[in-house]
Amino acid sequence: MKHPLLIVLALGSSISLSPVGIHGAESAKPNVVIIYIDDLGYGDIGPFGATKQKTPNLDRMAQEGMKLTSFYAAPVCSVSRAQLMTGCYGARVSVPGVFGPGGSNGLHPQENTIADLLKQQGYATMCIGKWHLGDQPEFLPTKQGFDHYFGIPYSNDMQRAAKETGERVVPLIRNDKIAELLTNEAQSRIVERYTDEALKFIHENQEQPFFLYLPHTAVHTPIYPGEAFRGKSANGRFGDWVEEVDWSVGRVLDTLRELKLSENTLVIFSSDNGPWLIQGSDSGSALPLRGGKGSTWEGGVRVPTIAWWPTKIKPGTICDAVAGTIDLLPTFVQLAGGTVPAKPILDGRDISGLLFGTAKQSSREAHYYFAGYNLQAVRQGPWKLALAPQPETMGKGISSDASGKEPRLYNLDHEIGEQTNLAAKNPEIVQRLQTLAAAMSARIGGNEPSERRAAGIVEKPKTLYPTDPAQPGKPKKKLN
Repeated sequence: MKHPLLIVLALGSSISLSPVGIHGAESAKPNVVIIYIDDLGYGDIGPFGATKQKTPNLDRMAQEGMKLTSFYAAPVCSVSRAQLMTGCYGARVSVPGVFGPGGSNGLHPQENTIADLLKQQGYATMCIGKWHLGDQPEFLPTKQGFDHYFGIPYSNDMQRAAKETGERVVPLIRNDKIAELLTNEAQSRIVERYTDEALKFIHENQEQPFFLYLPHTAVHTPIYPGEAFRGKSANGRFGDWVEEVDWSVGRVLDTLRELKLSENTLVIFSSDNGPWLIQGSDSGSALPLRGGKGSTWEGGVRVPTIAWWPTKIKPGTICDAVAGTIDLLPTFVQLAGGTVPAKPILDGRDISGLLFGTAKQSSREAHYYFAGYNLQAVRQGPWKLALAPQPETMGKGISSDASGKEPRLYNLDHEIGEQTNLAAKNPEIVQRLQTLAAAMSARIGGNEPSERRAAGIVEKPKTLYPTDPAQPGKPKKKLN
């Protein structure tokens, strides 16, 4: 049941679902698993070009499934997760950037999440890992459609000094209660613990359809690979943590195989945004893309994605059609036997045709690149039009060739690295994309949008555990 909050706008009518799955029997509903990595760059795993760290399980996953090479998330953490959960651009649901500990805002509990809609279809649901859609009790996963939650509710660098000990810690939550306060070093077991919880959930729910959302804390800084993985890669501790993530993926897929669930389970592996490039050796790579986390260059928002469903997805396939996290909710609802009506408005579309090879192009008219409420670029087919000044990555200034007000047009099929501005040679394409961008910005961007829905708001928010005000944690830079 949704809980009331102080709100600014009312939401539209909720999504309705049909009671029977597309295959008729309740047991035919596919299981759904999302493995979501934090700050993993486009070039950080073997199937997308990584060589310094080894990812044999992801290599096998890609060989048995599909690589999605034009799959989009968002520039930063919270907005990316809001888009995945709701099927909407973050601007539409008033999640523009990053939520910090003890903040008053979060994803509105009246929004329909993937978990809400699959739960209505008889699915067991669990979130294990980084939530980052508000840490107040009203915003936690158990109020957003998940039966259970286990994880750190925000980024692992958002430590605060505990009042009792003075140590800088992050909370580990079980459902809606603190299970432990983790020091940095204690994070070295977090991938292992998340994985154990995921396998337990799969075992316990193998007789019914389930939705497992596994958003890892890795590979966000601070980097703390498990003891068994330290020093094992050729890319320092960052590569070590990527290899531990790969191990975790292997354990999940092996468990699905062992329980004979693989042929009725869709697994999506992806990342929330590009690499945080200013972190030096603790950051990954978006190559051959340009830019990183916090930017709307391709390297900030195009993420390494693999879809795996034996017998349904043709092995060893590659899809370069434009798709993204906003498309997962309508896809999963359709596969579970539901229908998504026109309202409340979603931005995503069902991409099952792309996954199964029956479609070649996205049914969306375009993809829109928001930074907060600022629409910075739009893509249609191979053409991407940048409309605003763009930094190379979070923490750096505006790029020298992207500082002007004139639009910049790139053909991503011909030059994936976004170096050559083709606007002057293609005025009709520029005009067409400008028209699309202006219409979308009027709906959900800027200061006076016509279709934006409210964020959740609570009065008198507080951190989940008593903190020492004399030793505050370093605040995250707010992106709006």
